[in-house]
Amino acid sequence: MEVALRWQSLGAPRLHIVDLDGAAAGEPQNLEVVRQIADASLLPTQLGGGIRTLETIKEVLQAGIDRVILSTAAVEDPDLLREACRKFGDYIIVSIDARDGRIATRGWQQDTEWGTVEFARLVARSGVKRLIYTDIVRDGTLTEPNFTAISELVDSVKLPVIAAGGISSLLHLKMLKRLGIKGAIIGKALYTKDIDLQKALDAVN
Repeated sequence: MEVALRWQSLGAPRLHIVDLDGAAAGEPQNLEVVRQIADASLLPTQLGGGIRTLETIKEVLQAGIDRVILSTAAVEDPDLLREACRKFGDYIIVSIDARDGRIATRGWQQDTEWGTVEFARLVARSGVKRLIYTDIVRDGTLTEPNFTAISELVDSVKLPVIAAGGISSLLHLKMLKRLGIKGAIIGKALYTKDIDLQKALDAVN
């Protein structure tokens, strides 16, 4: 809660929360904390991690979350994804979690045969309004985003793409914007102070 309000005070336009316990367990494990953050914060908030049924999506939305991130469910249950998009529309966002060009699921523990672009095109036909692209290998490394893969994805689908993984400088943000990325998720770089949030916002606005 304290951290969420801190980012709000510094001008963050949105909070991105991942329930890591939920991703491993297959259903959200920290929903009460998430509900408290949503109640206390004025910012729109998106949540991912273990959301794999329509009932869970509804429960998350009722907790005050305004975007529900699907990843494993989008890969393993295309019918659920289509129904979720039909019922909840703009509230649904799909996270494309990639390791060496292939989609990974179940808290990044299980690799699949799906190629990143191939899967993104399939998802786009399901009615999803936006995508998150996370390069798993680079996530949390403070190296740099996978600009090549990101550029390929942006060129391959007509949906807005939000980038995550390896973003650690203002230059990275400027380069992502030039590639056509609609948003960036900054995590570790904020906590290590490699990126100053206010300077980052100034750099891309």
